[in-house]
Amino acid sequence: MGYVTSLFARKVVAAAGGEVDAEAMLASVGIAPDDSFDAGQMVPAELYYDMLERIADQIDVTDLPVRTGASMRPDEYGALGLAFKAATTLKASYGRVERYARLWTSVVEYELRPAAGGTLFILHRAGERRLGMRLSNEATLASAVSIARQVCPVPLAPVEVLLSHPAPCSITAHEDWFGCPVRFGADLDAILYADETLARPNILGDEGISKYLATHLDAELSQLTRAPALVTQAQAAIAQALSEGTPKMADIARGLGLSVRSFHRRLAEQGMNFQSLTEETRRDLAEGLLQDERHSLAEIAFLTGFSEQSAFTRAFKRWVGTTPATYRKDMSHR
Repeated sequence: MGYVTSLFARKVVAAAGGEVDAEAMLASVGIAPDDSFDAGQMVPAELYYDMLERIADQIDVTDLPVRTGASMRPDEYGALGLAFKAATTLKASYGRVERYARLWTSVVEYELRPAAGGTLFILHRAGERRLGMRLSNEATLASAVSIARQVCPVPLAPVEVLLSHPAPCSITAHEDWFGCPVRFGADLDAILYADETLARPNILGDEGISKYLATHLDAELSQLTRAPALVTQAQAAIAQALSEGTPKMADIARGLGLSVRSFHRRLAEQGMNFQSLTEETRRDLAEGLLQDERHSLAEIAFLTGFSEQSAFTRAFKRWVGTTPATYRKDMSHR
């Protein structure tokens, strides 16, 4: 299961305004009202896309991605945002994003690529181009331009913005905000910059600070390659508790010898929260049990914490894109 920073979920709900129930929307991705603002807190990408689609059911979201992107600030990205500001040129800033994006998303990769007319800053995101993902891609590219404008000493506009999905009913808001042509139905999701724009010195660029922050980010990045024992232990405890229903965070923390506060903090250090870890454990457990024909679908629903098989079927289809029965049949034919 992929994750994205909770920063985007918070920002898009704020941009949607009072026409949506902000607390309910954030709760749907695992963000509690009293959660502190932390870009390192991650939410499941699929739940984030679901939330975007629920917002689209309630309001006109044509310009929501650019309004979301426009609200982004480099400092809100933590050490990565500071490294973006401290880099000496805009190209170096985007190079930081290209290298360290894994610290705040596991579903997107970035690439700087020379192209006719300049250099492309490309967003790579695999998966079905559902509405939630399309809106997310637009907001991500808008945020990349927004934070660039905040470090650039002169007004900044790309040469062109490319999006691989079809255009919404109007692209006026997009072109007005980006200040350049926006081409939908392209082969890439990317921003094309003139090379002279990327070579321009940043307002607060400082080589020494930039190197220091890069060292810090390299250390954080190296930690991602090591599976933390806490997560493995927590998943085992959650899996054992699921047959009695959805486990409570306090109970799992107590079983691990931790306070709820410490458990929450240590999960956040790994880019996780309890709800997303429980969801991932449920999915992994369900997929494993479905490969064993001795378990009926009703039993698997019970073992993964669902009171009814229909609820399990809906959740599994959301996770995998197909029903448990179809998944089991496909696995048996492999």
